[in-house]
Amino acid sequence: MAIVYLGLGTNLGDKTANLHTAVHQIEEKIGDVVSLSSFYETAPWGFDSENSFLNAAVCVETALSPWEVLHGTQEIERSMGRKQKSVQGIYHDRIIDIDLLLYNKEIIKTAGLTLPHPLMHQRDFVMKPLVEIAPDVVHPVFGKKLREIFILSA
Repeated sequence: MAIVYLGLGTNLGDKTANLHTAVHQIEEKIGDVVSLSSFYETAPWGFDSENSFLNAAVCVETALSPWEVLHGTQEIERSMGRKQKSVQGIYHDRIIDIDLLLYNKEIIKTAGLTLPHPLMHQRDFVMKPLVEIAPDVVHPVFGKKLREIFILSA
């Protein structure tokens, strides 16, 4: 079994319900939810919007490969009504966004998947909920605990 950390975000509709729905579907399609962070309201990052975000992080124990987790999370996004993914740094309002942040201690760099998530350490809306549930997890590239990385970025 692998330990996977996912980042969740939503800025459309009933945001709290969106996060709960995503967590429920993750439990059904990806694996056992081990922990879920608090929900954090944050400003949009990388684009302008009148809609604030609600963000969270979840830890999941799964038998799926990293690529199967990625495809499963994309399927959940589509089933919840997400129509377009952000591409090349162009971001949009979205009903749900599920990012694969960490998968065990894997380091993967392919066209379709990069692990750990390459921008996670630059985003407080990812790091704050992630550090809440996984402060002592070591980032496989930086070799530092997540809480140390978060403090350094603050």
